[in-house]
Amino acid sequence: MVLYALPSAAAGYMLSLVGLYLMKYSTDVLLIAPATMGAIFGLSRIWDAVTDPLVGYLSDRTQFRLGRRRTWMLLGAVPCGISYCLLFALPVELDETGAALWMALAVFAFYTAMTTIMVPHLSWGAELSKDYYERNKIFGIRQVGSFVGGMLGLLTVGWFSSLEAQGTDQVRAIAPTVAIVAAVLMVAITLLSVFFLSEQSAVDKRPKNGLIRAMADVWKNQHARLLIIVSFIENIGMAALGAAALYVAQYVMHRIEIAPYSIITYLLTSALFIPLWIKLAKRHGKIRVWFWSMIGSAFSYGGLFFLVLIPQQGAQIVVLMFLSFTCGVFAACGATIGPSIQTDVIDYDELITGERKEGVYFAVWNFALKSASGVTLMITGFVLSAAGFEPNEEQTRTVQFAMCALLGLFPFTCYIAGALMFRNFELDESKHSEIRTALAARVNA
Repeated sequence: MVLYALPSAAAGYMLSLVGLYLMKYSTDVLLIAPATMGAIFGLSRIWDAVTDPLVGYLSDRTQFRLGRRRTWMLLGAVPCGISYCLLFALPVELDETGAALWMALAVFAFYTAMTTIMVPHLSWGAELSKDYYERNKIFGIRQVGSFVGGMLGLLTVGWFSSLEAQGTDQVRAIAPTVAIVAAVLMVAITLLSVFFLSEQSAVDKRPKNGLIRAMADVWKNQHARLLIIVSFIENIGMAALGAAALYVAQYVMHRIEIAPYSIITYLLTSALFIPLWIKLAKRHGKIRVWFWSMIGSAFSYGGLFFLVLIPQQGAQIVVLMFLSFTCGVFAACGATIGPSIQTDVIDYDELITGERKEGVYFAVWNFALKSASGVTLMITGFVLSAAGFEPNEEQTRTVQFAMCALLGLFPFTCYIAGALMFRNFELDESKHSEIRTALAARVNA
C-alpha cells in the first residue's frame, strides 16, 4: 500500500501548487489578466476530455511485459517533470501575449503528462483487492499520500507568499529551482513504485472494442452516470478553496500569510480523519456516510462566505480556521470512499460486459475531478475580472463579496445538489456481494 501511495504524494505536491498558487502567481507576479488565465484553465479541461479517456483506454489494452498501468506511468514521469518546470520558468523578456501563450502550452503539457500517470495509477488501485471494504483502505492510504504531498506544497505556497510581501521578483527568481527539485522527486518516486510493486495480469479481460464503444459502456452504466456528476461536485469544494482562499486572505482579511495555514489545517485534518471514515463506512455503509459527508461539506464551505461580514480580523481568523477544520473532516470521506465505490461500479460493468475497463472508468472520473478544478478556476478568473479586481491594490466591497461567494456560496450550492442526487445511488453492499458471487461463478463454470 505504501509503494502504491508514493506517486500520489508527488502528484499531490505538484497539483497543490498548480491548483492553489498558479492562478495567483500568474496574475500577481507575471501580471497576466485573470480572465486570460481562467480561459487557459477552462480550455485545458476541454483537452482533458480527449486525453483522459484515451490514456485510460490504451492502458486497459496495453500488453507490455511491465504491465498495463506501470508502462504508462513510466512514460509520463519525465514529461510531467519537464512541463512542471516550464510553468514556473517564464522568460522575463516575454510581453503579456507571449507570457499567456507560454503558460497555455505549459498548462496543457503538464495536465496531459499528469494524466498518463494518474489515470493508470487510479486504475491500478482498483485491481489490488476485490473486497468491498478493503478497497476503502487502499484508496484511503493513497489519499493520505496525496494530502501529505499537498501539505508540503502548501508550505511552499506559504513561503512564496512571504516572498511576495518583499517583492514579486524574489518569487519569480526562486520558483524555477523549487520546480526542478519537485520534478526530480516525482520521477524518482514514480520509478520506485513502478519497479518495486507488481501488477496483476488481466489480458483475458481487456476491452475488445474501440474507445467509443468503451465510453458508451460507461454511459450505459446507470451507477457510473450518477457518480460522474457526484465526483465533479465532490471536488468543487477543494477547487474553490484553492482558487479563492489566497485572494480572500489577502484582499478581504488582509492576512495573506494565514491562507496556507488554513489549507494545511484542511489537509492535515483530512489525512487524520480517513481512518474514522473507513470505520464508519464499515458500520453504516459506504453510501450513507458519503451522503452525510456531502451535507457536512456544504454547510462548512457555506460558512466561509460570512468572512466578508465579520469586521474584526481576529474573529475572521478563528472562523476561517474552524471551518477549514470541519471542511477537512468531511472531505476525507469523499476522497476515500468515492474511489472505493467507483471500483464497485467497475465490477458491475465486468458482470455486464465481461471486460475490466478500470482505465476508461477512472479516466472519466479523473476528468470530472480536473474539470471541477478547471471550471472553478475559469469561473474565478471571469468573476474577479467582472467585479473589477485590480492586482496588488485595495479591493472594493463588490470584489470582496465576489471572492467570498466563490469561496463559500459556490461550493455550498454544488454540495447540496450533489448530495440530493446521490440519494438515488443503489449499488450497496448486498448488491455488490451478488455481483462478486456471479463473477466467481462465471470463473468456475
